[in-house]
Amino acid sequence: MTIAPERVEQTVARPSTTGRARFVLILGGLSAFGPLSIDMYLPALPQMAGELRAADATVQLTLSAFIIGLAIGQLILGPLSDAIGRRKPLVAGLSLYLVGSILCAIAPSAELLIAARGVQAFGAAAGIVIARATVRDLYSGTAMTKFFSLLMLVNGLAPILAPIIGGQIMNWTSWRGVFVCLTVFGAILLAVVFFLLPEPLPEERRTPARFGSVMRTYACLFRDRGFLGYALASGLMFGSLFAYISGSSFALQGVYGLSPQAYSLVFGLNGIGIVAVGQLNGRIVGRFPERTLLTVGLIVAAAAGFGVLAAVVLDLSLVGLLVPLFILVSSIGMVAPNASSLALAEQARSAGSASALLGVVQFVVGGLATPLVGLGGAGTAVPMGITMAVFGVLALLAFGTMTRPSRFVAAPVALAVTQEA
Repeated sequence: MTIAPERVEQTVARPSTTGRARFVLILGGLSAFGPLSIDMYLPALPQMAGELRAADATVQLTLSAFIIGLAIGQLILGPLSDAIGRRKPLVAGLSLYLVGSILCAIAPSAELLIAARGVQAFGAAAGIVIARATVRDLYSGTAMTKFFSLLMLVNGLAPILAPIIGGQIMNWTSWRGVFVCLTVFGAILLAVVFFLLPEPLPEERRTPARFGSVMRTYACLFRDRGFLGYALASGLMFGSLFAYISGSSFALQGVYGLSPQAYSLVFGLNGIGIVAVGQLNGRIVGRFPERTLLTVGLIVAAAAGFGVLAAVVLDLSLVGLLVPLFILVSSIGMVAPNASSLALAEQARSAGSASALLGVVQFVVGGLATPLVGLGGAGTAVPMGITMAVFGVLALLAFGTMTRPSRFVAAPVALAVTQEA
């Protein structure tokens, strides 16, 4: 007996409010692993260099080691989760994250700290890649986009507030305390995942993790212009966000004279903008196609990027900078969920691999923006403005030239599997 799609969507696609909130909190927490682990310890870098008697460049390698470990971990754990399910790699990854965090907290030298950061990053990769793949396991189409928008409630503030949290921790303890806090965060999530997160990928939808098949899957994804277009659009927008995170403190305090307290207020308001736009996106995505909303978000971001550039080049007032800055940062709340949803829309059988590649592109392309904002020295905000504007335009170009409109079913993946059975 065949059940009408509309009827199945009503009975399967709508989890209880409690269950939905639980998934949002768990998956949002997992997605926040990267930003928290990267940004929370940034205020502690000078203290770490002094205590470990290491050069600044050596200590900065702890960031490079984390980004490399995060990329490698996602590329390995994504396909593995397609083969054996999501829970086992996730539990193993979170356990490895705990080990790495503890090693970071007790590391006696910069070299051992760099190695420990690599271990920590490999474990953190499990949370990031599997959280995104789990959303794809449970939903598709508009339902998936709405859920990604909901995740912005939890992880949208992570890259914005993490440096502030790290700075507050430094008021009470040393840099080692930051890693102790990350250890506690990882332990809580491990317990929550172990006891409260069911396996979202049934055995009949798993694919073998043989090396050859994994390489063929990645090759297919690289040849998929649509997937790469959405991934690059998202990654380049994250590059603009990374430029803001790494350069705004120097620009707003050093050039425009904001106090640390005022800067923290601006930082927090921009974070609220991301969350607010993300929730707006979730409310209107059923009325407008994802591609339309992504187009609007990228156009607004590119225009705001030029506004930021004009403000710093023409030496406009502080308000003249803060308005386009707020608009650009807030647009992430519309770009990220729609780009992720469209990128994963046709990857039901390889959601883990696609999620891995999507995450790697975001962090690698986004991470390229970080050193660019410091090229002009501490007395100018022009490099930050140029970087944000250029990355915003490149994101729009990647989307416009590499993707094309497509339609996909707005019912959860579980629906398709049920109908096939």
